[in-house]
Amino acid sequence: MTQRERKTTIIGAGLVGALLATLLAQRGFAVDVFERRPDPRKAGYAGGRSINLALAERGLHGLRVAGLTDEVMRLAVMMRGRMVHHRDGHIELLRYGRDDSEVIWSISRGGLNVALIDAAQKAGAHLHFDRRLLSAEFGEQDVSLRFHDDSADSVHEHTAASVIGADGAGSALRGAMNAKTPLGERIEELGHGYKELEIPALPNFPSISLPPAAAAALARGETCAIERNALHIWPRGNYMCIALPNAEGSFTVTLFMPGQGDPSFATVSTGAEARALFERDFADAAPLIPDLEQDFAANPTGVLATLYLDRWHVHGRALLVGDAAHAIVPFHGQGMNCGFEDAVELADLLDAHADDTPWAFAEFERRRRPNAEAIATMALENYVEMRDSVADAGFLLRRELGRVLAERHPDRFVPRYSMVTFTRMPYAQAFARGAIQDALLRELSNGKQGIAEIDLAQADALVRARLTSLE
Repeated sequence: MTQRERKTTIIGAGLVGALLATLLAQRGFAVDVFERRPDPRKAGYAGGRSINLALAERGLHGLRVAGLTDEVMRLAVMMRGRMVHHRDGHIELLRYGRDDSEVIWSISRGGLNVALIDAAQKAGAHLHFDRRLLSAEFGEQDVSLRFHDDSADSVHEHTAASVIGADGAGSALRGAMNAKTPLGERIEELGHGYKELEIPALPNFPSISLPPAAAAALARGETCAIERNALHIWPRGNYMCIALPNAEGSFTVTLFMPGQGDPSFATVSTGAEARALFERDFADAAPLIPDLEQDFAANPTGVLATLYLDRWHVHGRALLVGDAAHAIVPFHGQGMNCGFEDAVELADLLDAHADDTPWAFAEFERRRRPNAEAIATMALENYVEMRDSVADAGFLLRRELGRVLAERHPDRFVPRYSMVTFTRMPYAQAFARGAIQDALLRELSNGKQGIAEIDLAQADALVRARLTSLE
């Protein structure tokens, strides 16, 4: 195996690019990583989206493979389930799994990115910051890359045998690849956007406006204004608000609304209008966001869209991974987890087939694209569930029945959310199996008001007849 075959170039030092660089460097590859942003360890994190990340089993597996679990988990906060805040003021916890062995973890995008960049550098990867990709020329043997060095205001050239694009949804490498060979790019906008706000940690809360319950929590020495170990959600039909915990006690709050209609970002466009919306529709959250008006005015309105490509690689010279290949909406908390799966799969393939990179790139796409398309669909479906269904009686009955069947048939019936979140079952398999289970739940619960009305003997028979054993 030649030295050339053990070299690789990665565009993007975000989450997926930094993890992939770490995994490849640990396997003996000479890795160069080019990132358009300044080094966040020096300049501070200034990435694109900052919605807190939900770290689940797939992502944890990638960290384990890289030997980074202990370091990263110090940044994470456990979330047992969705804490649903209903319009009438009632609050209830809908657990994600059976118990505290099945949870997800809230983690800051910026903190995680810095930890992964440190890991990549320690593993031996060469990181080049302030390098904005200008062009890529794909030759028979090499890829010629031109970068603008934003710190020195100069042009930098780099030649690579192959290049991997981990530069996000707006990938510059994807644009260059598409100009060379059409990738069949389709971007489907959701028609909804998001705006980020913040619930401060109690020690940092303006005391003059501290609500009574939060003041009592502060007096007890607590740092969180609301339950720390949950993803809080205020479902309101066509729009919603969520809050994810941060390690120091604050919560990152995200308002999701349509672009048009009422309410929407067309009708709620100022800080004062946002305050009025929260006081009307998110009454228990409103007093916990003292800087709501300022944050709403200062923070950009994010765009939500799904990216589809017909191909992810070009002539064995360039490959796209993570959001650069399959950006999805964030409502299943799987964007990063899916990207980390990409990194592990690709590192294994390149390690085993470094003498045949074109084959490794093609095989990577063959394995991963059906799974990326499956989680894209499930993420869109989960938005409807989060903003609407969690307050729907029929959904809650099906959810309860699913838990009952999972207890009675643990080898056959696993809720789709659990398959996606707590296992590494391929997304496409979880999607197909979940469709069968959902049809079964709807059939059994149709016309029923409660679990006591359901014939569990019939349910047992249907599970055995329609679902194969997972063992």
